[in-house]
Amino acid sequence: MSAVQSRVRRVPESAGTAGRVLLGAFAVASAADLLSLLAGWHPGHLIAKPLLMPLLVGYVLTLRAPRLLVAALLFGWGGDLALLFDAEPAFLVGMGSFAAGHVCYLALFGRGRTSPALGGAYAVALVGTVALLWPDLPADLRIPVAGYSLLLASMAYRSSALGRVAGAGGALFLLSDTLIATGVAEWPQLPRPDFWIMATYLAAQYLLALGAVRREQAYRREVIQD
Repeated sequence: MSAVQSRVRRVPESAGTAGRVLLGAFAVASAADLLSLLAGWHPGHLIAKPLLMPLLVGYVLTLRAPRLLVAALLFGWGGDLALLFDAEPAFLVGMGSFAAGHVCYLALFGRGRTSPALGGAYAVALVGTVALLWPDLPADLRIPVAGYSLLLASMAYRSSALGRVAGAGGALFLLSDTLIATGVAEWPQLPRPDFWIMATYLAAQYLLALGAVRREQAYRREVIQD
């Protein structure tokens, strides 16, 4: 077997048995968490939520995921844990952890091309959302929320550099956190608002991870072919 053939076989086109088990466990934990939220069973949420990101991290590691992706997901896990506590300090800690994850995502996206029109749409959405929320946010949260929103919108926009899958993940992350912000501002909410927040968040993290892994694998194939 040639050196090139050996390298090609080591490129992970699928997750293997361990990866499939971890992905299945992530799906089961996600379903358990969402069903618990729908049923209003808080203990189920407390059990399932801390498992979600570690299982997704384990899955992407079987695919030799980029370190920045792993770091972003782990910072998301930190945010998940902080938001289990219903207190303003915990909310700020969680927001800070998610912000660190967005920085990791931005570094992961690099300088790939994105649509200027899409950037304009995100800018309009950012300014409009912050302007509408501002009067109803607690005074001590206005600046942190505005700063976080700018970082989040930047991440969502730049996520499209990895393709449509990651771009959809970025958009869903923005939607999920906007739903959280409307709750902090005490706006009228959808029935079971926590369900919709978690559903969009889990889809966002999975799609971002999938887009990043696919791009990494495509890059490795190009390197091998060269």
